[in-house]
Amino acid sequence: MRVLDDADACPVKEIIVRLAKQRNITVTMLIDTSHQLSDGYSEVITVDKQADSVDFALMGLLAREDIVVTQDFGLAAMVLGKGARAVNQNGLDYTDANIDKLLMEQYIGAKVRRGGGRTKSPVSATQPYTINHSDHVHRL
Repeated sequence: MRVLDDADACPVKEIIVRLAKQRNITVTMLIDTSHQLSDGYSEVITVDKQADSVDFALMGLLAREDIVVTQDFGLAAMVLGKGARAVNQNGLDYTDANIDKLLMEQYIGAKVRRGGGRTKSPVSATQPYTINHSDHVHRL
């Protein structure tokens, strides 16, 4: 078993390395050429900066017993398809039971954004209001 990290935008690289060291687990970080990484423990694989190049390289290395850390639902779906385990940076296990829902939500969100819609939650209702000169309500 080893940990493969889709490391380009991974906010928990240091945590992965610390936990893997404690358990003597091999870590491979995959990044594209727009990033640099050296933690003294992980194997770092750098690939060309093209769409999904890290994903394709990771899938080429993947074995069934591996754990992949990624925020990418599409990559997680491919990992599950190969029988390996995928988790996100917050510890969410991607599973056959939740991946379809996550992919659908991502698709719908992208479709709404392409149509000019908004997909983020509104600002907390506990924040005070202010009204600007154009009579639009804003939260402070």
